[in-house]
Amino acid sequence: MPRVAFRRNVKAEVKFKTIKLLSNSYPITSLCKFLGVSRSGFYKYLQNNNQKDLDVVNKIKQIQDKSKRRYGYRRVQIALDKQFGLHINHKKVLRLMNKYNLLSKIRRKYIYTKPNEVLHYYANLYNRNFNAEDINKKWTTDITYIITPEGRLYLSVIRDVFDGYIVAYKYSTRIDSKLVADTLKLAYQNTKIDGTILHSDQGATYTTLLYYNLTKKYGITPSMSRKATPLDNAPAESFFSSFKTECIYLEKPKTIKEAKELCDEYIDFYNNERIQLKQQSCPNEIRQRKIANVG
Repeated sequence: MPRVAFRRNVKAEVKFKTIKLLSNSYPITSLCKFLGVSRSGFYKYLQNNNQKDLDVVNKIKQIQDKSKRRYGYRRVQIALDKQFGLHINHKKVLRLMNKYNLLSKIRRKYIYTKPNEVLHYYANLYNRNFNAEDINKKWTTDITYIITPEGRLYLSVIRDVFDGYIVAYKYSTRIDSKLVADTLKLAYQNTKIDGTILHSDQGATYTTLLYYNLTKKYGITPSMSRKATPLDNAPAESFFSSFKTECIYLEKPKTIKEAKELCDEYIDFYNNERIQLKQQSCPNEIRQRKIANVG
């Protein structure tokens, strides 16, 4: 395109973007003169552009404050769209989060040791097929622990494979069959069970006679991972990974009471606010949409 035609046909914003891109290699005055725009116009563009960025940064900060810095840039991008109607490229979101120190904390691994006592084994009915067509058809369950200066708190959860919703949870300072039984009883009270399969690992708390009797009483079919194969129970493991990374490693509870409060707060956040990347919705939104469609 000839120089005169370029000046006439190209929008000023495109010219300003070009100047900004080339400003590290060429003098700004020369670039403005070549493209037929004023220096004052270019600096006004930079000022307006910076203000727009600051407005976005302020909204990102609101999102991260609310989530306690649990969101990575992809969830922040979705939240900007859903909460503020801002459609922003994920690369720009990452750039701004990095520039203004709004990134989430780095994911860390944790070690979970399991008891060895075995009473009852069950067949692996999932075989890593974690697809479900309806709510309350496929559940997974597991136990993790939280370390505090006062001792350990054990958290037992039951998670629905369909939407990731935490159907029930209980915590205790003891890891025993009662903790698992109480979680299962609460799940039964909270939901409608109809042909539900409940998958666990081979931990001793899932091999007891009490667990066997409760699943039989509630019409639940037990399923069990192969020995020492955590991927067989990936949905439960995934939740605990998020829970530890986004909550426990950040907050570092000092007391058992504080650890319990963090469990309550995070699971409420996880069910009702935390965005799932694949669905771009929180578990409860997915759940309610399914219930509404069935109704």
